[in-house]
Amino acid sequence: MQAESQRKSPFRFFLDKKLALMLALGFSSGLPFLLVFSTQSAWLREAGVAKEHIGLMSWVALAYSFKFLWAPLLDRYDAPVFGRRLGRRRGWMATTQLAVACCLAGLAFGDPASSLVWTIAFAFLLGFCAATQDVVIDGWRIAIAPPEKQGEMSAASQVGYKFAILCAGAGALYLAQFASWRAAYLAMACLMAVGFSASLMAPEPEAHVTPRAHENVLAAFAEPLQDFFRRNGRYAPLFLLLLAIYRLPDFVSGVMANPLYIDLGFTKAEIANVTKVFGFWVGLGGVFAGGVAVTRFGLMPALLIGGIAASASHLSLAALAATGADLKMLTLAVCVENFAGGFAGTALIAFMSSLTSPLYAAAQYALLSSLYALPGKVLGGFSGFAAAAFGYPAFFIATSCIGIPVAIICVAAWRAEARRGSQKDFGDEPAPAA
Repeated sequence: MQAESQRKSPFRFFLDKKLALMLALGFSSGLPFLLVFSTQSAWLREAGVAKEHIGLMSWVALAYSFKFLWAPLLDRYDAPVFGRRLGRRRGWMATTQLAVACCLAGLAFGDPASSLVWTIAFAFLLGFCAATQDVVIDGWRIAIAPPEKQGEMSAASQVGYKFAILCAGAGALYLAQFASWRAAYLAMACLMAVGFSASLMAPEPEAHVTPRAHENVLAAFAEPLQDFFRRNGRYAPLFLLLLAIYRLPDFVSGVMANPLYIDLGFTKAEIANVTKVFGFWVGLGGVFAGGVAVTRFGLMPALLIGGIAASASHLSLAALAATGADLKMLTLAVCVENFAGGFAGTALIAFMSSLTSPLYAAAQYALLSSLYALPGKVLGGFSGFAAAAFGYPAFFIATSCIGIPVAIICVAAWRAEARRGSQKDFGDEPAPAA
């Protein structure tokens, strides 16, 4: 009866120890992302760094897209120092969290106006350590809870992640406005203690990957890939193409959003109030709406609606750029952008999950999540050149037009899925591992 009461309680995230830990670990996972991406772009622009260089700086976050390259090693080997004391997964979590805190402190003591190389170096290290932390936390989540609890664990992770985004977005901008950028990044480094404490308190999963005799590293990559293509057959390239292009408009335009706000003359406090605080709740509404749409209308219809809405929402940024420093227009643009982005993100996560085999969930999800972010982050590096050459209005209109091929590919994937006979089953069950 006590377990049933906890399951129904709205405070179950705090009553269930694993869910509470997942909240903290989700917070730790989300905290570095904006600090190496959107928030940092505002700092760089205020310091006088050219838009072209800001766009190129977004490449330091490419580690999030290449994390699958070293993920198998984290499954097979213990972390130095902490691995012996805490266990393999907890050891890596604690190690990466301390590394992220050190990188944030390193950025805090840099000055992009006079030493951009220092900022680039620590931003690159931050991207690598933060991406590694994501891999380890996802591995702990999958290993510590049974399949029937993964839905709640994922929800707890997303809630923690969203609040971390709020801190790293609005919180950092507020601190930068009323104190300094150094104080903002040092405060974010201290907040990594939330995840580090959770790593110390978390239980260590019993099961670990043990390499088979004479197994080489390539086998860790080959088996998940073989399973994915075996289950999805001729439709696999189409699904992968959809993943690669679906959030491309958001990644390309996102690098230039904060520079636009700065160039229009909005203060950091105004940007924080509208884009981070108010926009946070609007984004949560979009996440909720996306979940309802997937349940009510099905995965593929929700995916199509989200893709079109997310791309079209960039027209609101083009309108803002053409209008000028109008706070009401900024609020409208942020509402449209965040709601559409939250909706599309929920649909995309559901789509990626439907493509993942339970047998290779961690490896395949890391590969798919890396794939969907890679093209956008690569092209995002050139966004500053495009914005400088054509102006903000034309730039954001162009990014919205990427939604046309997104919609076409969504329709093609919808038809392919219909031929398979189900919206949630994209193939046969995987063959047992050798």
